[in-house]
Amino acid sequence: MESEAIQEDLQNLDVELKDVQGQISALIEHQDRLYERKSELKTLLKALAASGSPVASSGGSSAIENWSETFEWDSRADDVRFNVFGISKYRANQKEIINAIMTGRDVLVIMAAGGGKSLCYQLPAMLRGGTTLVVSPLLSLIQDQVMGLAALGISAYMLTSTSGKENEKFVYKALEKGEDDLKILYVTPEKVSKSKRFMSKLEKCHNAGRLSLISIDEAHCCSQWGHDFRPDYKNLSILKTQFPKVPMVALTATATQKVQNDLIEMLHIPKCVKFVSSVNRPNLFYSVREKSAVGKLVVDEIAEFIRESYSNNESGIVYCFSRKECEQIAGDLRERGISADYYHADMDANMREKVHMRWSKNKLQVIVGTVAFGMGINKPDVRFVIHHSLSKSMETYYQESGRAGRDGLPSECILFFRSADVPRQSSMVFYEYSGLQNLYDIVRYCQSKTKCRRSAFFRHFGEPSQDCNGMCDNCALSSEVKEVDVSDLSKLVVSMVQETQAKDQRVTMLQLGDKLRNKHKDLS
Repeated sequence: MESEAIQEDLQNLDVELKDVQGQISALIEHQDRLYERKSELKTLLKALAASGSPVASSGGSSAIENWSETFEWDSRADDVRFNVFGISKYRANQKEIINAIMTGRDVLVIMAAGGGKSLCYQLPAMLRGGTTLVVSPLLSLIQDQVMGLAALGISAYMLTSTSGKENEKFVYKALEKGEDDLKILYVTPEKVSKSKRFMSKLEKCHNAGRLSLISIDEAHCCSQWGHDFRPDYKNLSILKTQFPKVPMVALTATATQKVQNDLIEMLHIPKCVKFVSSVNRPNLFYSVREKSAVGKLVVDEIAEFIRESYSNNESGIVYCFSRKECEQIAGDLRERGISADYYHADMDANMREKVHMRWSKNKLQVIVGTVAFGMGINKPDVRFVIHHSLSKSMETYYQESGRAGRDGLPSECILFFRSADVPRQSSMVFYEYSGLQNLYDIVRYCQSKTKCRRSAFFRHFGEPSQDCNGMCDNCALSSEVKEVDVSDLSKLVVSMVQETQAKDQRVTMLQLGDKLRNKHKDLS
């Protein structure tokens, strides 16, 4: 009798499983239809905009405005662009964004990595006079920007936790009295939210009519829906509250519609003009490689790739999961003849800056870093970005890999993937908003053997698909994929997990895999 009851339960379970599978298939099909419809509507919007028809803009300006027309500052802007920044022509949307800022409007910029976001606020800073405040999240980013502007002869300073007393004294005096030239000031969000002295000096600068522009770089950090949420970014709304008539520009390379809406609300810029560029980077070749469980073999493969493909010392970045891994892999690469060093948040600030400078000046080929390295780094000739470990989301991977090829020349983005890396990331993102869902999205990207890599980016950011032109491994190297029914194995895994739970035991993903292989020797 007991065996009959078990048999009946199994049959019922089969029926329920098939029912759930049918629902999942229907949902996926419905989702695909929604994405297709969304793409059709966005294409229609672009067509209407091109024809000159007024189109409502969600969360931004009320209608399409012609920011490409002639403005009184055009000749001055062209002169500064060419003679100060050494840039022969504008990239897509740069001129329009600058014009909107120059008219005093608040602006939201979503622009792909390498699209030239920095010029969008640096050039108006030169034209508007007074001081431009730039809020930026990472010391490495700030140092890179200040170093680059100083080389151009532009008066740029930073006020961070590493600033010396003399530098701090100069900045505060310049803000308060305006006696010294202070064109662009970079600060971290912590300085805005936690330093009463800084805000007091900034208010005096504003009251004297010398605060001309506020720029929020990497603005996606405002939103808990974003992949790099920073709590202190939530407090930046005070800038618009305190200085409502000073134009604000918020810039980022990665923001879904949900993140865009969130940061518009948080920064108090409901009437901003919004510029959204394509996420497509046609010069980047995306690929995913199977990652060996043997660490030595992974480093061997990375070193061999660098030696064979970039033997002329072309620059690259290798991203790792942990600080310990960074140090280990940098050492392993040096042993294999690669000029490499590590970069992470635990290092002394001066050491980080030295490593960054050596790499920027091509005295070091490879930086092995955690996510602490790279955001906004202005090095155009990075030829390859390798992920030794899985990123935590599509946004994170898009931004990190997008540090390659900012000069528009062909570059490579390689991600090494193995299933054992997933639990490491899941433990880190479990408590983040949509953390696990974001992680599963990048896992699906890695596991895909047939779909275009770029299509995953287009879908994630709600953009109509474009032809890859063979610039990813799945499109360039078509391979035959065999579908296998794993329903029975899935049931077995579920039963093993239930059995473990019933015994109040704990099991890791690797241990579960070993148990499964022991039950099915043919999987070994």
